[in-house]
Amino acid sequence: MGVKPAILIVAASGRALAASAARGGFVPYVADFFADQDTLAVAGRTRRLPSGLPAGMQADEVFDALAALTSSAAMETGLGLAPGDDPVGVVCGTGFEDRPHLLAEIGRRFRIMGNDAETVHAVKDPVSLAALCAACQIPYPEIALKRPAEPEGWLKKRRGGAGGSHVSTDLDRPKGGTSYFQRHLGGQSVSIAFLAHAGRAVVLGFSAQWTSPTREAPFRYGGAVAPAQISPSVAETLAGWVARLVAAVPLAGLNSVDALVAADDTAFLLDVNPRPGATLDIFEPEQGSLFALHVKACCGALPAGMAGRAGASATTIVYADRDIEFVPALAWPAWTADRPRAGTAIRAGEPLCTVLATERTAGSARAMVERRREAILSGFCEKVA
Repeated sequence: MGVKPAILIVAASGRALAASAARGGFVPYVADFFADQDTLAVAGRTRRLPSGLPAGMQADEVFDALAALTSSAAMETGLGLAPGDDPVGVVCGTGFEDRPHLLAEIGRRFRIMGNDAETVHAVKDPVSLAALCAACQIPYPEIALKRPAEPEGWLKKRRGGAGGSHVSTDLDRPKGGTSYFQRHLGGQSVSIAFLAHAGRAVVLGFSAQWTSPTREAPFRYGGAVAPAQISPSVAETLAGWVARLVAAVPLAGLNSVDALVAADDTAFLLDVNPRPGATLDIFEPEQGSLFALHVKACCGALPAGMAGRAGASATTIVYADRDIEFVPALAWPAWTADRPRAGTAIRAGEPLCTVLATERTAGSARAMVERRREAILSGFCEKVA
């Protein structure tokens, strides 16, 4: 067995990153909120961050986990690690968008494979992003820092929020953290994934996204399918936005841009995600590893292009529809991921698992993950009743 480099991963959910890292020849050491079955199966070491999704990344918990993951790395020779080798760096996934100060502190202790704190702040602060879009001539919805006198047609968002649960049409509802307001526009949510380094970008593909709404969170992230059914002109427009953004801001590695595309192909940029995100599963190549490409891009090597996957791929999150005190030991279907360990407690509204599907067309792939989501909910309820 050849020597494999260890690499640290810190994210709200590290499973997709860890799986891609293992395919790319790394031994991932993972700290996240779940430490689920899938992550345990592919990671050299794992640590669960105890505060979980509601509290978000806590500095003391993150650094305790990183210390635990690296303290005895020299002992992990069974996975092909070179004795005495330290992890080559840390990849930070979802969870740091509203905490660039924490990202900066991590960067003082480890080599970050990805965007630094200044870059994250530049694209996640709404005022900074609005100014950036104006300078790059990219349409961006109107924002306000104070509650608009006429609330009709406005959304309330949390700075640095991710996953859509922080977005509300109720401008008076507390959202935690620092909020701002944005014009509510209609259209299809489309995301463009890309690799970047030193002002250059390579587009990986386009995905269409949908919501899994609740009364309290009408814009909660539901799932995504690739390829997105958009016109060549829209694809060219979005790719042009990416080119302008990476020329203006030193984005590195795997990133994505979210946009709204109206029926007349009018488009507005909604968000920049300065890290590997929720579409990693559906863009992972049939041969190779997006994680490995991310690390190479951060080190200065961009691929000439990216071979597309055959057919269409979709993913959706299955949210628990009620409190689950104790997840039983189950034979999970092969098309599920992020499987909770037996004994895990899950509250209503929290992620239960992820469902995947690959079909001939985008429409059939989305329909399949929806059917599978329903099957998990109905079958799971029977098993834990």
